[in-house]
Amino acid sequence: MTQHAPSGDAADLARFGYTQELRRQLGLKDLLIYGLVFMVPIAPFSIFGGVFDASHGMVPLTYLIGFVAMLFTAVSYQQMSRAFPVAGSVYAYVGRGLHPALGFLAGWAILLDYLLVPTLLYVIGANAMANVIPALPQPLWILFFVGLNTLVNLRGIETTARANRLFLYGQLAVLLVFVVLASLAISRGVNGAEWSLKPLYNPQEFSLPLIFSALSVAVLSFLGFDAISTLSEETRGGSRVVGRATLLALTLVAALFMVQTWLAALLQPNLIQYPDADASNNAFYEIGRLIAGPWLQVVIALAVAIGAAIANALVAQAATSRLLFAMARDRQMPPFLRQIHPTTRVPQRAILLVAALSLVLGLFFVGQINLLASMCNFGALTAFLLLHVAVAWHHRGAGRPLLHALVPLIGFIILAYVLFNADVYAKVGGSCWMVLGLAVLAFLKLSGRTTEFKANDAVH
Repeated sequence: MTQHAPSGDAADLARFGYTQELRRQLGLKDLLIYGLVFMVPIAPFSIFGGVFDASHGMVPLTYLIGFVAMLFTAVSYQQMSRAFPVAGSVYAYVGRGLHPALGFLAGWAILLDYLLVPTLLYVIGANAMANVIPALPQPLWILFFVGLNTLVNLRGIETTARANRLFLYGQLAVLLVFVVLASLAISRGVNGAEWSLKPLYNPQEFSLPLIFSALSVAVLSFLGFDAISTLSEETRGGSRVVGRATLLALTLVAALFMVQTWLAALLQPNLIQYPDADASNNAFYEIGRLIAGPWLQVVIALAVAIGAAIANALVAQAATSRLLFAMARDRQMPPFLRQIHPTTRVPQRAILLVAALSLVLGLFFVGQINLLASMCNFGALTAFLLLHVAVAWHHRGAGRPLLHALVPLIGFIILAYVLFNADVYAKVGGSCWMVLGLAVLAFLKLSGRTTEFKANDAVH
C-alpha cells in the first residue's frame, strides 16, 4: 500500500519548485543503519596496517581526531539539510546556499568519490574472496557483486533498508566476537600485550604532522555519513530526522573504530611500523589468527568482503543514483537520469548507470586497490570545503556566530590541512577531475543550459 508523504514534507519540496516523486518510507532508525552500513563499522579491518604505519601505532588517536574533524562537517550538513530539505546532498546545499555554479562543482567533486567508492569496494571484495576461494577469478566476483546490489536497489528503497539491517547486524556480530577475544588475549598477555593508553598517545612518537598524515588515510573510513542527506526526500520527518541521523551515525561509528583499533594496537606492543607492505595489508587478519587461530582470520576476511562489496557498495550505489537524479532534475546531467520507476519509486536509470560504470571500472582496476583508494578522498574533502563556505555565507547575519561562522571555519581549516597531506597521486588525479568539471560547466554555460535551480528561492 502506497504511503503518502506528510503535507509538511511535501510543502518543503514545493518551496523549491519540486513535487514529491520519491517514496517516503524511511525513519530515523533506517537512516542510522544506512549511515553505519555506508561507513562500515569494521572499516579499520582493511586499512589498519596502513594507518598503524602512518601514525606509528597511534591508530585510535588518529580516529579520534578524524571524528572531531568530521564532526564539524556533520554539523554543517545538519544546518544545510534543515535549510534545504531536498535530495542532492552537498550539491544542493552549496548550489542554493552559495551559488549554483559552485553547487555544480561541489556535486562534481563528490561525484568522484561516489563513483569510485563502489568500484573500490567491489575490487576490495573480489580481492578478499580470491583469498578465500582462489579458484574463482576476481572479475567473476565483481560481476556477481554488481548484479546482486543492482537487483536489491531496483526493488525499492525499503528493500535496500531491510538488506542494510541484515548486513549491519552481521558486521556487528563479527566485531563483538573480535572485541571479546581480543580483550581475553590482552588479559592473558598474548604477544606481550598489556592494558595501556599508549595507542591513544605515545609521547615518544607523537607529532601533529604525523597524525594528520595518518588521517589522510583513515578519513576514508568516515566518508559516508554525508550520504544520509541524499535520502532527504525519502525520509518521514524530513530535514530534522536527516540531521539527527547524520550526527548519531558519525558518533557511533567513531566509537566503534576507536575500540577495535585500540585493542588491535595493544596486541602489537613491540611495533611502530610493519616491516613491509604485505605485512601491513594483512595486519588485522594476522591479529585475528594470533588471538583465536585461522578460523577467525577467515571470518574477518569474509566480513571485510561482504561488508565492502555487498553492504557498503549497496548503499553507495543508492546514494550515487540519488545524486545523479538530483543533478539531472536540475538539468545539469542528462535528462534520462531523472526518470522514476512508477512502481518502486526509485531512480531506475541512474541506478543502472552507476552499476554499468562500477562494472566497467571494476574490471579495469582489478587488483589496484591503492590507486583507487588514493582518489576517493580528494572529491569528498573538496566538496566538504565548499560546504563549510556555503554554511557561513548562507547564514551570515543570522545571529548564531558559533554555529554558522566558527564551526564551518574550524571544519574548513582541519579538512584543508588533511587535503594538503593527502597522497600526491590523489591530488593530481583529483585536480584533473575538477578541471574536467570546469570544462563541463563552461559547456553548460556556452550551450545556454543554465546552472540555476528550478526555484532558486533559498530560505534565509
